Amino acid sequence: MNLPNKITLTRIFMIPVFVVFFYLNVMDGWNYLVSAIVFVLAAATDAIDGHIARSRHLVTDLGKFLDPIADKVLVSTALILLLTQDSVFTVSFFEGWGYIAAAICVAVILARELIVSGFRMVAAGKGVVLAADKLGKLKTTFQDIAIALLLASITILGLFSEAGEIVALIGLVCFYVCTLLTILSGVNYIVKNKQVLAEDKPQEAQA
Repeated sequence: MNLPNKITLTRIFMIPVFVVFFYLNVMDGWNYLVSAIVFVLAAATDAIDGHIARSRHLVTDLGKFLDPIADKVLVSTALILLLTQDSVFTVSFFEGWGYIAAAICVAVILARELIVSGFRMVAAGKGVVLAADKLGKLKTTFQDIAIALLLASITILGLFSEAGEIVALIGLVCFYVCTLLTILSGVNYIVKNKQVLAEDKPQEAQA
């Protein structure tokens, strides 16, 4: 197993560590800040393993399989866990409707990932490799920033309510921007590669 794949596996192994710290209540609220740090470190490995794999020509089928799984499981886990802390979604003027909006956004984000994954499977079956586009990368950036800030804001809200609200609001803005980019990038990804869904014409039998 090469270095990029080992880094990807490290990201997968960090997911249960992230979950443990999220629920480690013995830390008087600091566990959420620690979980934010673990998430950032795990998310950073995505850029690291990809850069090493491309620069050193170490791209493998195993890496192509593990990398997207690691990303999606990490982000999905973080979003679902955040929904258990409704306080971060209801700060300031968001109040009650903020949590409902957040739940809808999480559903949209997860649905997009499932749709794109299925789309890539169809493409792979036809021997077509689909690379991530700029919108998708921008979405991922806002997504990671939003999750990290929202996680950290839970700790800060318990210590300094006003500062915590500011951090949470910035995180929420990034979160809703991420949701918009999720929709735009998903539609753009499919439209740009719509030929993948085109039915292959059956070849006529030779006489």
